[in-house]
Amino acid sequence: MAALIEAAQAGDYPAEIALVLSNVPEAGGLARAAAAGVPVATVDHRSFGRDREAFERAMDDILRVNQIELIALAGFMRILTPWFVRRWEGRLLNIHPSLLPLFKGTHTHRQALEAGVKEHGCSVHFVVPELDAGPVIAQTRVPVLAGDDEDALAQRVLGVEHALYQRALAEVASGRATLAGGEVVRG
Repeated sequence: MAALIEAAQAGDYPAEIALVLSNVPEAGGLARAAAAGVPVATVDHRSFGRDREAFERAMDDILRVNQIELIALAGFMRILTPWFVRRWEGRLLNIHPSLLPLFKGTHTHRQALEAGVKEHGCSVHFVVPELDAGPVIAQTRVPVLAGDDEDALAQRVLGVEHALYQRALAEVASGRATLAGGEVVRG
């Protein structure tokens, strides 16, 4: 989130970070966003119990009132319902710490080490109802080094995630990458 806010402060960046919305009222990113002059809002998912769609409808209301056009998920660790994903289809991005379609879900660095791959990395993708299965907009690779543990590999991936997300969001916001027919279309 902070990297996207930083990128958007450049005059030629094609996206404005118009709102930071969190499902955790005490999230540290809210204070960082507010300090950068970005409006913030929260919808605490815990107050909705198991009614995920009601929670998402509350988020959707805030997003629409604020005239949000694109959503870039950053640190949002909840699985979205098909209702929300379809409502924001082609306008909902996520960053994932693996070279999708490899290593979906959590513990991606452990999965990569256990699989013995020589390269790992991160992907920015359009969100679809199936977890971490959306069309990939951009990826960045990092080597898996002898002696790597999960933490070392995670740090190397994190070191490239911010620039990748900035670039991918710019591609989508400028219309150079769109979702059509379940695929990324470059234009």
